[in-house]
Amino acid sequence: MAETILVIFGGVSNENEISVITGTMAANVLKKGGMRVIPLYIAQNGGIYAGERLADVNNFKGEAYARESRAAIADGGVYILNKRGKTKKFIKADVALNCCHGGAGEGGAVCGLCALAGIPLASAGIFESAAFMDKYLTKLVLGALGVKTAAYAYVKSAENLDSVPNMPPFPVIVKPVTLGSSIGIEKAENADQLKDAVDCALIYDGAAIVEEYFGERREINCAAYFADDKVYTGECEEAFASGDLLSFEDKYSGCGKSVIPADIPPQTSDFIKKTTAEVYSKLNMRGIVRFDYILCKGQVYVSEVNTVPGSLSYYLLSGGFADFFNVLKKVLAQAKKDFCEAGCKKLLKTGILENIPANACKLGRK
Repeated sequence: MAETILVIFGGVSNENEISVITGTMAANVLKKGGMRVIPLYIAQNGGIYAGERLADVNNFKGEAYARESRAAIADGGVYILNKRGKTKKFIKADVALNCCHGGAGEGGAVCGLCALAGIPLASAGIFESAAFMDKYLTKLVLGALGVKTAAYAYVKSAENLDSVPNMPPFPVIVKPVTLGSSIGIEKAENADQLKDAVDCALIYDGAAIVEEYFGERREINCAAYFADDKVYTGECEEAFASGDLLSFEDKYSGCGKSVIPADIPPQTSDFIKKTTAEVYSKLNMRGIVRFDYILCKGQVYVSEVNTVPGSLSYYLLSGGFADFFNVLKKVLAQAKKDFCEAGCKKLLKTGILENIPANACKLGRK
């Protein structure tokens, strides 16, 4: 009998629409490979929907997805609900794949939901998802691992920016601290532009990173996943921007371009792959993760770590969708293996509650 795969996408995020592209792609790759797929969409308002038609990206035009059944994840699977919110049927899930970009979906919430529901998840864990969703925490984690990143300052207000510690010299890049897909990113060359850029970033987020700008830079990406007791890394990609920065349009509207494999020296490519594998391994990561690098004047900096990369980086890890099915199959199998091993560990029950007096936890007096 075919496995039942829960493909989760969407989310309360500015990257919801991009996640729909990734989620429907993954769902169709798995379906074509012979697996039973339950597409589960989280709308921007938090509503959860499930249904086979959600594997068709056209059902997200004009919010047609809302005609599908509402759903809930619990007890090792998905409850399909009727219009009154009552259970219509329950579908057991063998394993889940997180395709949510940004927000709580990529930032650990889907990981936690699957953990509580008892569903193996073929994606990064709670810690690394939460840490790498936040650019400030990313700097702290990578710094602790001895990985080079660009100089930066962390700001939560556009006021008194001239007194912020560690502020890099102009020009700088301003990034909302938890957003992706280049949303809200601005270049600033003076104090007025910096204030405007921070104000813009704080429209979307509660804090921002002000990072040094590398004028003579090259942007390189490298993806990895864990299966068969080893970390696999793909070829390096070089992404080219149409302007000063890689924009949303460059990434998703065809304005930019990329080259795979990147035309960089073999020793640089080897260093990037080695760094990717080492960070992935040291954090005991799982699932498909993409590391974004900046090359400048012979130095290699890690820019970001994406625990749910766009279209799950199929173009970096395979020769096409048919080949990518085998990658997904491996990470799904690894998730089930890890889940089984974790389930063999002892869960302690002390019996302490049996000996607590009946009135021990009462508050106040009657």
